[in-house]
Amino acid sequence: MAIWDQAKECLDVEERGQQQLERLQSMLNRAHGNVPFYRNRFQQAGIDPSQVESINDLRSIPFTGREHFAENYPYGLFAVPLRDVVRIHTAQGSGLKPTVSGYTKQDLQVWRELVARSLAAAGVTSSDILQIDLDPGLANWGRDYKDGAEVIEAGVIPLTILPPEKKLMVLRDYRTSGLVTSPSAALQLMDLIFKTNLNPNALALRTLLLMGEPPSRAVQARLEEQLHVKSWVHYGLSEVPGPAVAFECEERKGLHVSEDHFLAEVIDPATGDVLPEGEPGELVLTTLTTRAFPLIRFRTGDRVRLLPGTCSCGRTLRRMEWFPERTDDMQVIRGVKVHHHHILLILERALGFIPRSYRFFLKQEDLRDYLEVWLKVDEELFSDEVKDMEKLMQKVGAELTQELGAPVRIRFKEEGSFEAQALSYRIEDLR
Repeated sequence: MAIWDQAKECLDVEERGQQQLERLQSMLNRAHGNVPFYRNRFQQAGIDPSQVESINDLRSIPFTGREHFAENYPYGLFAVPLRDVVRIHTAQGSGLKPTVSGYTKQDLQVWRELVARSLAAAGVTSSDILQIDLDPGLANWGRDYKDGAEVIEAGVIPLTILPPEKKLMVLRDYRTSGLVTSPSAALQLMDLIFKTNLNPNALALRTLLLMGEPPSRAVQARLEEQLHVKSWVHYGLSEVPGPAVAFECEERKGLHVSEDHFLAEVIDPATGDVLPEGEPGELVLTTLTTRAFPLIRFRTGDRVRLLPGTCSCGRTLRRMEWFPERTDDMQVIRGVKVHHHHILLILERALGFIPRSYRFFLKQEDLRDYLEVWLKVDEELFSDEVKDMEKLMQKVGAELTQELGAPVRIRFKEEGSFEAQALSYRIEDLR
């Protein structure tokens, strides 16, 4: 039986607004009182949290960015004593320091409710067997999905890193009916199913839960048609922290934002101005109920637009459309966010110096996305021994794969490969 009240998803607009305002005021006062970072920023901006009397007043508060996580590493953004934190998660940051987020017992209960809510909206029940298949960079989300599935008493096959063939064997032999994965991984699995001459009708699979990156409607349609399943999109963030911040319902007319726990704004990424409803821009999220790790106006870098009107499913939670393009310099590999600056820092640590010439590419092979790094062979990297060069290539590739939580290949290239290199040194998407 569900532990959450499903009526929470159907409050009328006035009730929802009052609920958000009360929770916002409480969170702002708690952050101001317990987190020096926020207190100092409020004071510098001349803001008194007690004077926030409407949702629109939030616009006067400065944004929080990913750079602030590194500046306050590890526990500087926590709003409760460490003795009250029962779980600590780490995620890839944009630099060498990871993003650290904490949960109180109450936070974990809320997150289980959110994930259970999103699973129930996709029709997952206690009769289902849910398999979780995510890359190492999203291991934390695997735990969240396991907890949420257990709330609705579904059978769970927890996240275990296996080769594709073993994943398929588990899917077939364990009679998996629901699969949590990224769109890229789902396409790869579908390709393997047909390469091994396995008829999808021989599988018990009927539900795909796609997260980490927004699939196109064409990709969703292809997966559904060829695997004979129905797919559902979930939106989440490792920094917020976790999956199921927004979820797709049976109407499939946008993703419902869990507004009872998050306040969503859409801003012009260039000016920071809040945009009118329906205009695409950068998603900014403020947590309303998180106790250990509150975030105020966090710039996600995700490009979305908030949809007008209410959904015919009966839920009054606002809906958003999630676009593949980002508003920042990050790229997404199988749901894992990667920044060119982070790659460069890892290279410097692995090599002992910053390479003079390099290029970063997102590529795809056999429907599997990966990062390819080109390094120019110069006097710093050159060796007369081919074996030494190969060992260095393997070492650097392994360190990048481990740190980023996504597959990486290293290539040593000659001078001519860098002539057309853009001065910005950004990640080039060739998928």
